[in-house]
Amino acid sequence: MTQRLYQGVEGKTDATTEIVTGAPGPDFRTWDSTDPKLREECGVIAIHGHPDAARQAYLGLYALQHRGQESAGIATADGQHLANIKGMGLVSEIFTDDVLAKLPGQMAIGHTRYSTTGDSALLNAQPIRVDSTKGLIAIAHNGNLVNLGNVRARLERDGAYFQTTSDSEIIVQLIAHSKAGTLVDAIADSLSHIEGAFSIVMMTRDRIFAARDPRGFRPLSMGRMRNSDRPDTIVFASETCAFDLLRAEYERDVLPGELVMVTEDGVTSRQYATGFPRSSCIFEHVYFARPDSRIFGRWVQESRDQMGRQLARESGVPADIIVPVPDSGVTAALGYADQSGIPFRFGLIRNHYVGRTFIEPEQRVRDFGVRLKLNPVRNLLEGKRVVLIDDSIIRGTTSRKIVRMVRGAGAREVHLRISCPPTISPCFYGVDTPSKRDLIAANKSIEEIRRFIEADSLAYLSLDGLLKCCDSDESNGFCTACYTGNYPTQWIDVEDILPATADV
Repeated sequence: MTQRLYQGVEGKTDATTEIVTGAPGPDFRTWDSTDPKLREECGVIAIHGHPDAARQAYLGLYALQHRGQESAGIATADGQHLANIKGMGLVSEIFTDDVLAKLPGQMAIGHTRYSTTGDSALLNAQPIRVDSTKGLIAIAHNGNLVNLGNVRARLERDGAYFQTTSDSEIIVQLIAHSKAGTLVDAIADSLSHIEGAFSIVMMTRDRIFAARDPRGFRPLSMGRMRNSDRPDTIVFASETCAFDLLRAEYERDVLPGELVMVTEDGVTSRQYATGFPRSSCIFEHVYFARPDSRIFGRWVQESRDQMGRQLARESGVPADIIVPVPDSGVTAALGYADQSGIPFRFGLIRNHYVGRTFIEPEQRVRDFGVRLKLNPVRNLLEGKRVVLIDDSIIRGTTSRKIVRMVRGAGAREVHLRISCPPTISPCFYGVDTPSKRDLIAANKSIEEIRRFIEADSLAYLSLDGLLKCCDSDESNGFCTACYTGNYPTQWIDVEDILPATADV
């Protein structure tokens, strides 16, 4: 079963919680819970000026589902009312036709989430809807605030009452307590007081707002659906792949430190902060974003292809076939194969129909989690010298299982190549990262990691090579703290930024 929370929905008492049976419940074990990939916190979407805005937001969230699979929500407004429905689970599980019909209006914002700051609960699912002194406001937030402890304490001293343990609500409470005369000024004033990563969409009864933090950590793009019989529909999304599904044209990125407002009179913008060095998250290009998205002004597919080519130039090895670890290693493997002249083969087949839960055999099978998700193609691997291409190694246990699997299928040699530098530091800007003690590259040399994963050789892409592949320059600087330990902002230990768990 799954849960839904209704707020401001006609026919439902405010804050009604509905238990839906027959759908998968909120069991979010991954296929290998001991060594998950790094996870993005969430994706956001906003729609202004469409008669069926809720359905457009639903489609946009569907395209952004890879950015968060824990909870999802959609809020809509029609000029007078602001309704919000959110729940635990996948977008398709929460929003049926009947549920979407309860969300009328020509404006919508949506959110799909993994949790980093704040516990994993319906309480913290977004959008968050707050009835404040500035009116009803709904917010959806991608990123993580790093000064939230001090800000939250100050707001509580000023009388703020928090409904959630999520850092996203702090932004709304800052707006509500701002002494600025207009809502736009209050938003700009509030955003200037928070530190960290945020790409946000907000909605009142009659306006949509979109903003990025001054360093531009997280992506947020603006698109346009051209209409012949009414004003154009304006769309904001974490990734441009959502525009393709909505048949919207990419117009531009929301700039770092920019606040955009959309009303029935059109689009206006103001720069609420300037002078900060650009620190866009480079892991968006390495792993998070879909290859068909344009992120920070560059196609992800192109960056990953170049990563594979550069990896072949830096650490080529004699081999018979190049095999990607699907799906995230595919594009880099294609680039590596093309650069090296070694044939590309799908030597590992991914089972795309594995759900979020499964029943393990009573007698545990060695490496069962990996084998459930991936299966080797023995006739391609047997007797071959294999180069495996993956995007990252976090704890190392999954890499070891995959190497064992390929060798067990008869491979003569297994060489692992990683299309990014070693991950040595946790992220505090909206990525679910293990602590430093759990990151294998923070505690072992590359040779020690090679021995641990049982590969014949191991090589990572250099940091200079990665930056070159992502077309880094002064106008498009990247945050590489996970590879260097050098953080663009002041930070505190991740344990200190997790609020106490609240009861649902």
